[in-house]
Amino acid sequence: MSLYISSINSGSNGNCYYVGNDRDAVLIDAGISCRETEKRMRKIGLSMAKVRAVFISHEHGDHIKGLESICTKYSLPVYITSQTLKHSRLLLPKDLLQVFETNVPVSINDLNITAFSKQHDAAEPHSFIVQGNEVTIGVFTDLGRVCENLIYHFKLCHAAFLEANYDTAMLERGRYPIHLKNRIRGGYGHLSNLQALELFAKHRPAHLSHLLLAHLSRDNNDPRLVSDLFHKYAEDVRISIASRDEQSEVFHIVSGKHPVIQPIRKEVVRQATLF
Repeated sequence: MSLYISSINSGSNGNCYYVGNDRDAVLIDAGISCRETEKRMRKIGLSMAKVRAVFISHEHGDHIKGLESICTKYSLPVYITSQTLKHSRLLLPKDLLQVFETNVPVSINDLNITAFSKQHDAAEPHSFIVQGNEVTIGVFTDLGRVCENLIYHFKLCHAAFLEANYDTAMLERGRYPIHLKNRIRGGYGHLSNLQALELFAKHRPAHLSHLLLAHLSRDNNDPRLVSDLFHKYAEDVRISIASRDEQSEVFHIVSGKHPVIQPIRKEVVRQATLF
């Protein structure tokens, strides 16, 4: 029993995540152009012909700017909340609009998609879990803080896209104006590397096999820094970085199956007690 996942793009320049089985798939957000989405999917053997719907997390441009063209070209239903739609100013065909409710699963053939509320500076922001074939995938980005909703749903996951947006020191000494720094770190912006790491170290379930670190800032983070940080705690979890410049590989997530890994070093166990 398995699902396939890929990050088509992840960052402030656009977000789009693919989750599917052998027959059906959904996109979580559509923040890059239709043409670029198609091109990147073709490179890794994915087809828009399997995509049955698009789910929108919130109205910020890096999550919706490709939505009108994608849903119109492929006649895809768009699952969105009424407030997100209102604030997005999108011009979407009415017959393609579907309003989802918080904590109410939506069935797309054998896939079940559930939205839950999160802390972010948008009208009605949500994260998602996608379930099917006894596998649960989380898409957790644009998070102001680690809340109980996030912890609960993270514990369900066999794999997850998890935001690690900024390194605290890099943000502090970086070029951003103070009001933007405060927006990012103020509880309704984005998760820091250490906030994401604490969630991972303290609350990951035993069946978690893959973690894709997502929505990294170009100016306030470094993929090598994040990768090194999380690999110290990885144990048997495969850690990957979701790029803001290209698609990821397609990951095959199998229920109850973990990659073969080296034994955990004792110092890693001691470090985990710091949180």
